[in-house]
Amino acid sequence: MGKKYVTDFTADYEDVDIHLHYAGISTFGGYPHTRELQNVDIAIMGVPFDCGVTNRPGARLGPRGIRNMSKLACIFNYMWDMELDEICPNIIDYGDVGHYMGPRTTQYMLEKSYEHAKKILDSGAKLLTLGGDHTIPYGPVRAASEKYGKLALIHFDSHQDSIPSKGEYSHANFAYDLQAEGYIDPSKSVQACIRTDMQLCGYNIIYANEVIEMGPKTLAEKIKDTVGDMPVYLTFDMDALDPAYAPGTGTPVCGGPATNDIRTTLRNLEGINLVAADIVEVLPAYDSGEITALAAASVGKDLLCLMAASKK
Repeated sequence: MGKKYVTDFTADYEDVDIHLHYAGISTFGGYPHTRELQNVDIAIMGVPFDCGVTNRPGARLGPRGIRNMSKLACIFNYMWDMELDEICPNIIDYGDVGHYMGPRTTQYMLEKSYEHAKKILDSGAKLLTLGGDHTIPYGPVRAASEKYGKLALIHFDSHQDSIPSKGEYSHANFAYDLQAEGYIDPSKSVQACIRTDMQLCGYNIIYANEVIEMGPKTLAEKIKDTVGDMPVYLTFDMDALDPAYAPGTGTPVCGGPATNDIRTTLRNLEGINLVAADIVEVLPAYDSGEITALAAASVGKDLLCLMAASKK
């Protein structure tokens, strides 16, 4: 299932995919679309859902936007000293799950995203989920914890998302609920780039000004020291970035870091035991020049490399 690309148009084209950013079906990174999980290394799953938003709607189109820009972002190995497709030759795009419009839309998404995440993780593959708003981690986190035990959470976001849901789920609840349910150990978890105030529930919080002052390498070391060798779930809300670098999000907050600093942080997280991850809150309708989707796709490539590094 691995890919081989050519950009030299005088080359022999036999058995080689010619990579055109604008052509073909938009799977993530150009990986094959299938739900066959035998011997799969990493599966990429979309959850086009935004019924949990409290401000701008539109994240239901996030998976499509990220996939579209991934054909540009994922061809390069910038910052990573590895050939991803050699370490993980069987990467697939699993397609979208949890999409339904009706009176049980949120509950349907929670149930189906859990069922499919569990199926993927139980097969032995790692999982990257594309959102969707920040309600979507419930299913993948529960499935990952059932397989790997209690998880350390690495949470990049401008918001803590730590308001108790009390059964009324939104994108502001998962961090509280999932630690209360016992799936996450907050004492071994980090919330980075925070610039709002919500309920404290034991997470190690690194505010955005601290993130910028300490720099990517120091930030990465602080995160690694906190999570240790625990299995890690990483959730990346695009509003962790400053709106100058990610305008197409639901609840943008000024004062965040630049895309390069975050990508350098992810590069320096090599060594963590990353079992699953998600990227959320891309709103194509608000995304000038598709720069938010491009940043999300680039972060997605970094997360795939982190998963491959932990396998290596």
